[in-house]
Amino acid sequence: MSETVAVVIVTYNRADLLVGMLDGLAAQTHPVDAVYVVDNASTDHTAEVLRRDDLPLRVTHLESNLGGAGGFHLGAQQAYDGGFDRIWLVDDDVVPAPDCLAVLMAEDEACVMSVREDTAGHLVEKAATRFDLRNPLAIKPKTGMVETDYGTRAAMPARVELQNVAFEGFMFRREVIDAIGLPDPSYFIFYDDVDFALRARRAGFRIWGIRDAVLVRQLDFSQQHDLAGWKGFYMYRNLFVVHFRYGENALVRIKPYLIALAVVLLSPRRGGRAEASNVIRALWAARGMRHIPPTPSGAGSRAARPGP
Repeated sequence: MSETVAVVIVTYNRADLLVGMLDGLAAQTHPVDAVYVVDNASTDHTAEVLRRDDLPLRVTHLESNLGGAGGFHLGAQQAYDGGFDRIWLVDDDVVPAPDCLAVLMAEDEACVMSVREDTAGHLVEKAATRFDLRNPLAIKPKTGMVETDYGTRAAMPARVELQNVAFEGFMFRREVIDAIGLPDPSYFIFYDDVDFALRARRAGFRIWGIRDAVLVRQLDFSQQHDLAGWKGFYMYRNLFVVHFRYGENALVRIKPYLIALAVVLLSPRRGGRAEASNVIRALWAARGMRHIPPTPSGAGSRAARPGP
């Protein structure tokens, strides 16, 4: 029997981009069995865009914004409870090549990742090939990624082992949730995908980036957010949480305190009082998230797989 697959999309006020994602799914050579869309309380014309009958859509319109982390937690839960064999997490601003899903489904692996390019065809895959939580001198744990390691898609091998992922083309079998639980919604935005990948690897799963599973990103990456703004709080807090939870030695686990101190001392030249306030609040909040949420017992027995 062939495996079933459910797609999970989280969207918020990007209706025009969502159209391209849904059109891309409708054009797949391997048909999807279900598309779970979590609408994070959008106020644009998202609801209108989702009124289409060429896809097996299962839409949840939320009354409040749970963030990307909360949305993927909910969507993954729904797909898991639906009994599907594989779950494919995608964002609303990417478009899969027509054979993207078929290429992923042909891989007999528990965790696989599409490889992203931009609209000009350039490789822009930022998933980590090296994610260092052992060296206390590594300010940023991501010390290698697909884009910088290979430069072009043509230079890549057919499969590249990854140490973390983005929830923008990541597919896993339901056995992964059985082993480690769902994505952690408490991150709200940023690093929920890193956390999930770290837990999966710790449980013994290997993650593979699949060169020929092409996902086209419609927007440029803009991860250099204003660290003095509201997103800066989450970037600092969640970076600190990852170090507290998964740091491989005591020196790595105290790095958040050193980073916070450095940011405060440099704040007059950087983001001023706002960034200093962000990093202090982030450090305090991260301390309350130090423990990995327990894996629910019996997760795999809650739902039966759908019939053929």
